[in-house]
Amino acid sequence: MARLSRNAIGSHWLHRFRHLAGSSQEQDMNITLIGYGNMGSAIAKRALAAGHQVTLAGQDAAKAQAAAQAVGSGWATVATAVASADLVILATPFGAAEAVVRAAGGLAGKVVIDISNPVTADFSGLAIGHTTSAAEEIQRLAPQAAVVKAFNTVFAQMFDGSAEVGGRPLQVFTASDDAAARQQVGDFITSLGYAAVDAGPLRNARLLEPLGMLNITFGYHLGRGTGIAPAWLAR
Repeated sequence: MARLSRNAIGSHWLHRFRHLAGSSQEQDMNITLIGYGNMGSAIAKRALAAGHQVTLAGQDAAKAQAAAQAVGSGWATVATAVASADLVILATPFGAAEAVVRAAGGLAGKVVIDISNPVTADFSGLAIGHTTSAAEEIQRLAPQAAVVKAFNTVFAQMFDGSAEVGGRPLQVFTASDDAAARQQVGDFITSLGYAAVDAGPLRNARLLEPLGMLNITFGYHLGRGTGIAPAWLAR
């Protein structure tokens, strides 16, 4: 199981205390988004609207700065942005993960959200899956971080407008071997107006990533568009 640093654990319980106390500051997290494409920018906008501090970062500083200006967030180099983050969101393709982890100095002690689906170049399927997952491979690359799988079943377009789909809050599934990290990410998801669904340990990313691929298939290959997302319903 990945272990959090004292700073990360302290940050988690501070946010939980604020939540229980009903403080108006409960939503104020320092979020670093590594990646400035559609998903990174969309999550950044939503997080800013929810009252979080957001910093965009990436391998190309000029692109990160331009994206930050477009969404109204701060920007920094990867290493600088990660150092002060409560949550680090990897909003890059899975193929870039190793370089990002290296640029971030290993991500030790950080709660890291992996949003990727390890799709093939032609988006026809997954490059890895069932016996491992993108999230598990990232955890191996960053063994001292707490990796949480989340947001991989949500298109970027779903971050605009209402948090509801069909009269219900959009569901975001979370999987991690670190229960405290999974809870902290769940709190972040809830702060955005969505429903956090606990999907258990990190190995269950092997199930979530094919679900993300199914959503991509429905959206792009079967013509349903990007205004869709899976949900687990109960009577």
